[in-house]
Amino acid sequence: MMKKFFALCLGLLLAQAVAAAPLPYDEKADAKTDLTQALSQAQASHKQVILVFGANWCTDCRELDKAIHGKSASLIDGKFILVKVDVGNFDKNLDVAQSYGNPIKKGIPAAVLLSPDNKILYSTKAGELADARRMGENGIYDFFNKEIVKRQGS
Repeated sequence: MMKKFFALCLGLLLAQAVAAAPLPYDEKADAKTDLTQALSQAQASHKQVILVFGANWCTDCRELDKAIHGKSASLIDGKFILVKVDVGNFDKNLDVAQSYGNPIKKGIPAAVLLSPDNKILYSTKAGELADARRMGENGIYDFFNKEIVKRQGS
């Protein structure tokens, strides 16, 4: 009886810890302001901007975010400025997505690489990241290494 009680308590604590984990997309953020600031910062630091479109309800978006801050961090940190854009239930920031060729049309998460002068260098128009949970951390790392980092000098 005591073991079952202990297991139940442990399960509740783990569930609470998962629920308390920070969500990757700030649902109250002003995407246009964040993007303007990132582009300004990119010009000053000679970096490029990676826009990641997604939503907190999206499992693939959360997996991509884990990878971006996990194994792929070494590719992104210090080289790019990352801006996460919340699309809600496909009812938020759609104008921002549209202004970059609507990369979310084939699913989220979606990514766009921008030059400091706001030109599109790459976009996931075919839903390349929409299956991030199946790609795993290694697949996401390979994607960023192949598609994003190679364009860094563009």
